[in-house]
Amino acid sequence: MEIFGNIVDVVKKVIFPGKVIIDHGRIKRIVPLEKAPHQFILPGFIDAHVHIESSMLTPQQFACMAIRQGTVGVVTDPHEIANVLGVEGIRYMMRDAEKTPLKIKIGIPSCVPATSFETSGGVIGAEDIEMLFKEQEDLHLAEMMNYPGVIFDDPGVMEKIKTARKYHRIIDGHAPGIRGKELEKYIAAGISTDHECTDLAEAEEKIKRGMKILVREGSAVKNLEALMPLIDRHPGEIMFCTDDSHPDDLAVRHIREMVRRAIKKGCSLWNVLSAATVNPVRFYGLHVGLLQPGDPADFIVCRDLKEWELLAVFLEGKKVFDGLNVLVNNTGSPVVNRFEAGPVREEDLWIKAVPGKNIRVIIAKEGSLMTGEKYEKPAVKEELAVSDPGRDILKIVVMNRYNRSVPPAVGFISGFGLQQGALASSIAHDSHNLIAVGAEDREIVNALNAVIREKGGIAVSRKGEIKVLPLPVAGLMSAEEGIKVAKNYQDINKIAHLTKTSLQEPFMTLSFMALLVIPELKISDRGLFDVRKFGFTKLFV
Repeated sequence: MEIFGNIVDVVKKVIFPGKVIIDHGRIKRIVPLEKAPHQFILPGFIDAHVHIESSMLTPQQFACMAIRQGTVGVVTDPHEIANVLGVEGIRYMMRDAEKTPLKIKIGIPSCVPATSFETSGGVIGAEDIEMLFKEQEDLHLAEMMNYPGVIFDDPGVMEKIKTARKYHRIIDGHAPGIRGKELEKYIAAGISTDHECTDLAEAEEKIKRGMKILVREGSAVKNLEALMPLIDRHPGEIMFCTDDSHPDDLAVRHIREMVRRAIKKGCSLWNVLSAATVNPVRFYGLHVGLLQPGDPADFIVCRDLKEWELLAVFLEGKKVFDGLNVLVNNTGSPVVNRFEAGPVREEDLWIKAVPGKNIRVIIAKEGSLMTGEKYEKPAVKEELAVSDPGRDILKIVVMNRYNRSVPPAVGFISGFGLQQGALASSIAHDSHNLIAVGAEDREIVNALNAVIREKGGIAVSRKGEIKVLPLPVAGLMSAEEGIKVAKNYQDINKIAHLTKTSLQEPFMTLSFMALLVIPELKISDRGLFDVRKFGFTKLFV
């Protein structure tokens, strides 16, 4: 097979008219020509760090959506499903990933559970990591989120790192805001990447100390604009990633959009393409071609290098996208889950007010995993502390999904801006207990019970009307077609905005309010948690 066009050689950094000769799924030769059709042939894009589960799609369905955006490979951490199902969840993702042509490199989650201060459905210990490393040579240790465990020499954490180093595997990082001597110790443990940088100074220090920086542009957290100067300052040290991308975003943009934006902002074409192709392929040792003779024939065809309109995507020499349709046959993904939560009642959410005491309130922030903390006088009704939408102080609830006999943890949060109704979800990083926020207890109960009835999903309750998107696969994913899930997610997100929430992505932001490894104040199924002190804290102060 032969493909004609302008060859974009990202290794030699040249563009020339030519033809690509493909034989048995590999590039046999690239022949320069005097002229060629006005289209550009170049390596496909790589997402260097993504949690596939956050797309709410199984690997097969995620692959179809990613291929449509010119993505030919991803490095993924099945951390979410591992927290629900342990090693069984990792194996599920491996089996489903094998059914798609998308090149999916899987890392072994390093923090399951992320902390000992929450209830998870699975546990991944050093012995499990070693077992999986022995079984498969190209596995690596995924993001080490428990950075306090590294800095303070937690025995369990250090044993996992020791195992990875024993087998000479890459160890990915997760070190938000870590600088100075603490960063030095974190890197000395053998951790080589970070995708949590939000400003240039932090990223520059990490690069100086030897880290690779993954510039993130996901659904909730967007760092490309702030970190864009790194692309030309440190072209060999930068990769692109999305980390967490909801289905509606994946339907319209992925790494291709990062490439388009960076080039429009004036970044070097070659440095941008290196971040999107060469750097992740070489760093992670991906079995993905870079449009060189002998490589797997993994490449994309674009109309131009400005808007990046895709005309075709090839994987192993087979056309998998023709510019309109994904040419991949899905075989279907089975349903696996662990979901034991029973119905919740309004009285389960009651908080008795303490006379003369203020409440500790989580401050949620648009586009950030980090939260703040403030003290406020509670609204009190019949001796109970209740939501106060007028001051944007709402109840937040985290409910154990693995044990129905455990009462919910209840606190207060600002930043969501709901004036009515409630939102609930079984996606709550990292242990994926049930989480809800709302202006009224009755609506919170309605939303939570809708999720419970489906054994996983996201729901909104407003004026007694309930809309739910079922996520039956581990309470995280749907096996339905990605475009359909994206449309259903858009619909439920529109209804969520009728609550008058001030957030663009309220469900994504809600999902991170139980993430105990990101400062400052969070909440788990066991109560309010002060990340700075790394311990539980009291609601009333």
